[in-house]
Amino acid sequence: MRRRAAVAGAALLALAGCAQVPEGPPRADLIALNRQAADALVENGRLDPAQPLLVASFVNLDRLDESSRLGRLFSEQVGGRMSNRGYAVVELKLRDSLFFKQGQGALLLSREVNQVVRAHQAQAVVVGTYTASPTMLYVSLKLVGADRNLVLAAHDYAVPLDVNVRGLLAY
Repeated sequence: MRRRAAVAGAALLALAGCAQVPEGPPRADLIALNRQAADALVENGRLDPAQPLLVASFVNLDRLDESSRLGRLFSEQVGGRMSNRGYAVVELKLRDSLFFKQGQGALLLSREVNQVVRAHQAQAVVVGTYTASPTMLYVSLKLVGADRNLVLAAHDYAVPLDVNVRGLLAY
């Protein structure tokens, strides 16, 4: 009887172990990746934490006037991290003077950047682009200084294009 119970117990453990094996490649930790990206901009950008900072919705590199749920989520996560690190991040969704496109978020196209920066007296703007290959999503962030539109810091990273990321790319 003990032997049967031991064999049954071993079989249950084996089945439980099989149930815990993830299917497919592991999913990327989007929050951690975006926090690391924000940290890289802060470390290299030499910003004054007391001066306002804007974060625009990240846009599709092939269509700079389009974002997605992914672009809006990434900008929220980067802006949130910068705020948590003590930077004065302006909440763009509460402002009337920005270019908002239904379902796209706060898009800061080059012709609007100077107007928006002046209106908010921002020291810099975080802009981001993304593009997808069959297996990866490539993201490029830039911290652009308000005074002369010079890039103060940049950070690039890649995210595996899993089912989660594909779903966020839907417009």
